[in-house]
Amino acid sequence: METSAALRAAVRNRVQTSLNLALGSALASIGLTIPAVAIASSRLSGPLVLGLDPAHLVLLTLTVVLGILTVIPRRATPLQGAVHLAVLAGYMVLAVNP
Repeated sequence: METSAALRAAVRNRVQTSLNLALGSALASIGLTIPAVAIASSRLSGPLVLGLDPAHLVLLTLTVVLGILTVIPRRATPLQGAVHLAVLAGYMVLAVNP
C-alpha cells in the first residue's frame, strides 16, 4: 500500500512525500523483521545464521559504515554518492559472479 502511495506522490511531483513514504515503509519492515528474527532465534535451539559469505559480510559492514558517515554530517556530497554506487557495483559483481 505504501509503495503505491509513494509512486502516486512521485507522479504528482511531491518528492519529499514520496521519499518519506518509501523510506518509512522500508524502515517499518526492517524494524519489525529484525526483532522477530532475534526473538525466534532465542527460542530456537540452533544459532542465527545470516547466510552471507565473508565477502558479502565485508560489503555489508562497509555499507553500514558509509551510511553512518553520510548521515552524520546531515548533507550528502556527490563523492559520497559515488562511493555508495561503487559499493553497490561491487556487490552486484559479487552477486552475479561469486
